[in-house]
Amino acid sequence: MAVRVVVDSSAGLPAEVVRELDITVADMHVIGSGEDKGTSGVSSLELAACYARQLERGGDDGVIALHLSKSLSSTWSAAVAASAVFPGTVKVVETDAAGMTIGAAAMAAATVAQEGGDLAACEEMAKSTLARSETWVYLHQLDDLRKSGRLPTGTAVLSAALLANKPILRIHDGKLELAGKTRTQSKAFAKLTELVVERAGGQPVFAAIQHADAEEAADQLASSLEAQLPEGSRVMCEPLVDVIAVHTGPGAIGLSVVFSSPESAQ
Repeated sequence: MAVRVVVDSSAGLPAEVVRELDITVADMHVIGSGEDKGTSGVSSLELAACYARQLERGGDDGVIALHLSKSLSSTWSAAVAASAVFPGTVKVVETDAAGMTIGAAAMAAATVAQEGGDLAACEEMAKSTLARSETWVYLHQLDDLRKSGRLPTGTAVLSAALLANKPILRIHDGKLELAGKTRTQSKAFAKLTELVVERAGGQPVFAAIQHADAEEAADQLASSLEAQLPEGSRVMCEPLVDVIAVHTGPGAIGLSVVFSSPESAQ
């Protein structure tokens, strides 16, 4: 038996990683169609049932639950409500994150679980990974994020005033904020690569690129990172899941990086 790790589908974990590390994925929901398409978080009833199944599978060794930032989804609040049914055995970690930052924390916690770590050790590894992580998002437009209500009005107005510039956003304390502006995709990727390499400080990193129908662009960013990151670094490239792509629009690129030290992620 072992501690079980649960994430919601917004993390975008590849199926082979889910199988290899025996991670459980609770599906968020895409609702509507066309311009009216939106998303719905996982409900507390769905999560309570999910946690119960995983506790049974793990012999009550415990569950680590990692979900999309509470500022971006109702899923975290639903998880907290669901965990109250299982006091002391379901730990809901406040991620303040999105995408593969959460996926990386789940991978790290699940690895500790497979190695025999107890609930406290798995929770500590998840929190440590999150503390060493940073996520940026490069967008071609802000309309979809604005419509979803997930972009602060000040950020949207500021970016609109930048006219031809394409924004680079950062997820900080669970919220989206403007991190930079560029006029071309190549300059955006050069800026992102420079940021990551500088913060890495010569130490290896794990970088995950997620894209919304932009495989060629994602490959370009991956090549740039692979050419300049310290030896021992790993770069993963995956499609952005629908529950996130609905809000970013086509062409979006997400970059999540786990650094070797928390200071690098500040």
